[in-house]
Amino acid sequence: MIQELKEGYGNQFEQELINEIVQVGTFKEVPEGFKLMEVGQYVKGMPLLVSGAIKVLRDDNNGDELLLYYLEKGDTCSMTLTCCMGDAKSEIRAIAETDAKLIMVPIQKMEEWTAKYKSWRNFVFESYHNRLNELLHTLDSIAFDRMDMRLIGYLKEKARINKEDTIHNTHQEIAYELHSSRVVISRLLKKLEQMGKIELHRNYIKILDL
Repeated sequence: MIQELKEGYGNQFEQELINEIVQVGTFKEVPEGFKLMEVGQYVKGMPLLVSGAIKVLRDDNNGDELLLYYLEKGDTCSMTLTCCMGDAKSEIRAIAETDAKLIMVPIQKMEEWTAKYKSWRNFVFESYHNRLNELLHTLDSIAFDRMDMRLIGYLKEKARINKEDTIHNTHQEIAYELHSSRVVISRLLKKLEQMGKIELHRNYIKILDL
């Protein structure tokens, strides 16, 4: 665990803090598609991501999903932090976008470390700042961008996160994450294919020139 911590957080945390995390943290390896957090669950620990990627989604009143942001190596989830501090139920769903490794930190340590370690305080505040910016970007995209531009941005980010030019998602799954309909997404994907931007296959989408 200590090697993963140093690689992911060694430039942010003091050695003493890393040692404490090793003592109390729980190391987890999860496969792609694994559900780490469900809406309505109480949050028992805070995740520190050391490899892979996790997507964070939110449900609307109709039960439809909206992709909020991705967590990558060196990140944590500010919404998890909020739930931990307030002993509240989760308002998000977190699913492993790729195979991932993470360290779960007990919530009891969060307040103690905030007072004890400057690097931890900075990390928490920076996490809030980064996630807020990502949420504002998502909000701006929904409010101001056309769906075709949102779809292109989604495909680009998906490819970057997965480090490949092949997207293994159905049209329905993409529609859920963009809070749209399968018919609309299928039509826009077909249009992108006709423009030579992507190739549509039975079980995947290949990015050519986005």
